[in-house]
Amino acid sequence: MNYCSKCVMPDTKPGVTLDERGYCNACRSQEYKREIDWDQRDRELREMCDKIRESNSSTYDCLVPVSGGKNGWYQAYTMQAQYGLKVLCCVIGAHIPTTEGIHNLNQMVKSVDLDIIKVSLKPSVYKAIRKKTFISQGEPNWSEHMAIFGGVTNIAKIYDIPLVVWGEDVAFEFGGIQTKLSKADASDIDKNDLIKDKTIDNFLDNDITFRDTFFYRYPDLKGPDGKVLSSIYLGHFHFWNGREQYEIVKKMGFKNRQDGPLSGNYIDYDNMDEKLCEINIWLKYIKFGFWRSTDQTCYDLWNDEMTRDEAVEIVNNLRDQFPIEYFQDFLRFHNVSEDEFWEVVEKFRNKDIWRKDETGKWELKYPVS
Repeated sequence: MNYCSKCVMPDTKPGVTLDERGYCNACRSQEYKREIDWDQRDRELREMCDKIRESNSSTYDCLVPVSGGKNGWYQAYTMQAQYGLKVLCCVIGAHIPTTEGIHNLNQMVKSVDLDIIKVSLKPSVYKAIRKKTFISQGEPNWSEHMAIFGGVTNIAKIYDIPLVVWGEDVAFEFGGIQTKLSKADASDIDKNDLIKDKTIDNFLDNDITFRDTFFYRYPDLKGPDGKVLSSIYLGHFHFWNGREQYEIVKKMGFKNRQDGPLSGNYIDYDNMDEKLCEINIWLKYIKFGFWRSTDQTCYDLWNDEMTRDEAVEIVNNLRDQFPIEYFQDFLRFHNVSEDEFWEVVEKFRNKDIWRKDETGKWELKYPVS
């Protein structure tokens, strides 16, 4: 387990490689971003939006997925206020929202002044898929990611909306498997690092039938009339900086977590709109030896908001904290006991990077330094 010499990302993260300087993929992406002509990228997006307005015959020009977090709000605001498109937002809402997440969705609609459509997934199917993916691959949020990618894109086709606007390309921005260079085209988002090589068909059984899974299926982007739905990453056209985006939407009424950062977090505005994702993120710690504090400090390191020494101290202080706040919600939602939960966790513990100390407690072999 080796760490990037510029940030604190370990090479245990799938797809991460260190170059001769010891820099990881994400740090190389940040170097590449500083060489981009962002004014030219802006002009490219404006030309695309101009063509959509000129040719579009449907009610909406673009669809933006939202959840109550800062990124979706920023995307919706940007496409409507800066590029003049008629925006429809879509939230896939079967998880457990927080009070702040509900407030932020309502405030986003009010402040940006747009329409929003909510898809409430069938609870029995959604819960069953989440439990299956938790047990089989240690990723309970797989179903949520697939429902977002498939469901949002299906909604765009139903309403004949010509453009879907996603946020950042996670593999390029944060280091991953799928891509090494920035790209505008998000048409293969259903195969990104969050989905890997799985489809919903991997989880069909007597309880989950084909007819239950429309919103989990990524559609053919080409319609019967020959028109092709466009799908893009806004992060290709705008320098992606989560802290700056937070400051923008905060002025419009975005509310951070009122009780302060969740366990293992050092910022209070990241992924705090719902209650089920923290366990999913924490499972990265079991598999790869890092989770929230590494991700969050890396964001700030890449944007020169802190030093590496500061990041190391934060990571080592927070990495062992368990996301206790919504743990009971997670157990109840998936109908698993604590014993069953820890049995599943131990299936995915990476023994190459974990060992037991003299008291029998698990400890990370290679903490960042």
